[in-house]
Amino acid sequence: MKSSDEKHIEALMREKKFTEAIEFLEPLIAQEKPDSDALYFKCVCLRYLGEVTTALSLLQQLKMIAPGHSRGIQEEGHCYAKISESDKALQAYQRATQINPALIASWIGQLKILVAKGDVQTANQAKQQFEYIQKQPKAIQRVIDLMSSGRWIKAETLCRQFLQKNPKHVEAMRLLAEIGVQLGVLDDAEFLLESALSFDPNNFNVHKDYILVLRKRQQFQKALDQAKILLAKFPNHPQAQSLYAIELMQTGDYEQAIQLFDQVLTTLPKEPITLTSRGHALKTWGKTEQAVNSYRDAIDSKANHGEAWYSLANLKTVAFEQADIETMLEQLNQGDLNPADLVHLYFALGKAYEDEKNFGQSFHFYSLGNAQKKAQSRYSSEQMTEEFAQQKTVFTADFIQNHKAVGCDRPDPIFIVGLPRSGSTLLEQILASHSQVDGTLELPNILSLVHQLRRGEQRSGDNLYPKIIPELAAEKFRAFGEQFIAETQIHRKGAPFFIDKMPNNFRHIGLIKTILPNAKIIDARRYSLACCFSGFKQLFAEGQEFSYSLADIGRYYRDYVDLMDFWQAQYPGDILLVRYEDVVDDVENQVRRLLDYCGLPFEDACLSFYKNQRAVRTASSEQVRKPIYRSGLDQWQNYSEFLTPLKDALGPELV
Repeated sequence: MKSSDEKHIEALMREKKFTEAIEFLEPLIAQEKPDSDALYFKCVCLRYLGEVTTALSLLQQLKMIAPGHSRGIQEEGHCYAKISESDKALQAYQRATQINPALIASWIGQLKILVAKGDVQTANQAKQQFEYIQKQPKAIQRVIDLMSSGRWIKAETLCRQFLQKNPKHVEAMRLLAEIGVQLGVLDDAEFLLESALSFDPNNFNVHKDYILVLRKRQQFQKALDQAKILLAKFPNHPQAQSLYAIELMQTGDYEQAIQLFDQVLTTLPKEPITLTSRGHALKTWGKTEQAVNSYRDAIDSKANHGEAWYSLANLKTVAFEQADIETMLEQLNQGDLNPADLVHLYFALGKAYEDEKNFGQSFHFYSLGNAQKKAQSRYSSEQMTEEFAQQKTVFTADFIQNHKAVGCDRPDPIFIVGLPRSGSTLLEQILASHSQVDGTLELPNILSLVHQLRRGEQRSGDNLYPKIIPELAAEKFRAFGEQFIAETQIHRKGAPFFIDKMPNNFRHIGLIKTILPNAKIIDARRYSLACCFSGFKQLFAEGQEFSYSLADIGRYYRDYVDLMDFWQAQYPGDILLVRYEDVVDDVENQVRRLLDYCGLPFEDACLSFYKNQRAVRTASSEQVRKPIYRSGLDQWQNYSEFLTPLKDALGPELV
């Protein structure tokens, strides 16, 4: 909705011309994709007209197209309050302030209900948060509001303007750092939080955010040290204990992490988020049965805790019983789930019905989950195609020839690239079973460098990367390569080679080969329909927004193949293509081929990779702890009748 339209609607509502306002909004709502703000304003008008039931029905539609629309959720609270359904009103107000703490009306609404219910403890907690928000300057409240609706550039501009006049305002610095995280400017975020912490050393939220940014920057030891300092300041604070436990996990100390989670649970018995985090630690550590029990305990504590349900499904080894399915459906029917729980339950039900071979229902729930995620995303397949095309205009034969020897010549890194669910974790597990190779993580360092090179792009609208590459001095490329080697050292355990299996690095092979010319690059590829549908039914934590639509993921796969063909032509013999199906059919020869490419002698341990007890953090963690099996190759065929948009996007040569 245009700002002029919004002002017009607000003027009509101030004059109590609600019917006229609704007439103005109808064309915006009747579009193929209804305008979410127009839907919201119509619901407000309907409430004032006394048509609360109709408003609540429309608000359900609004939640489908814009799950995080905080004012829409607040309006749901107003509607329930109007018809005296105080429990539902309270839940809506609480969800609204979780998304957007600047919603004063939602704080007032929930406080009224909590006081009336006699829930003094929860009311006091809400009052403290409300008073903290209320005492913030109006400009900061506006920044919070803009952030909650994803208007990051406007929020950044307003926050910077405020900080120019109030350079030591700690909350403004914290918010600007959060905006920086969203825009990928992690080094600026780290500096802001470090500065804010020097001004207010005992600010829990600033210290917590500082630790989270350090973790995102893969500075795990520093994050662990800071988490330890925070815990020393707040030794009995459950969140400080949980943060320290999570940082212990990042550095591989799962045993102590689990002990800390258990300590939190003595203070907050049956706390579902802690039980779920504990399950994640146990799963990564290879304690699958104990992980299942921890997830089950979380569900027993809170039946609509979607993350625990999905965590069970994501193990790929747990079959849900009919009672589980009925419980999940019951949670959906209650209609009071927050967006995250809703998405997790949709994907868990997709897996549950898949195990029952009810593929129609399975696809239905996978589709609902993806539709919810896509509604929260601003992904554009056209923009991604254009980004891929720009790589070809920069990394020409002349550029490559002129930059052959400018990077860091260390041969240590082995990059495994491709699409998610392409067999990359299997290849990593095989190589990491070799005595000369360290397995690590999906390292974000290359993507962070890309964000660094793109700095200012969000504001200017100009595509700074990769166009900026030819403008950089030669010594920059060597410095970038050396920086990558230095920053990734924390993940290594002394072997001469190490793996980075961030799949999206395939977009940046030109950059990688320029800064690290001796790095090995392995293209992990899987048959298009199998790979794409496996991605569609996998709920990724972040960074794979193309997977929320069959058409988007098909186009992405097509563009990926096209770009990899380009990289193969530009760097002949430097990139090894490994097809998942070939590994399944002939594992020994493919293992030998992998090792030959990496210049490594053959070791039997690479064939018995499933015995490797290393921690694995990806969705394939349980599969790579078993010998290779063929049953996953053709699972997509069970859904073939539903995959027409995917097949059309791929085109006949890739299907």
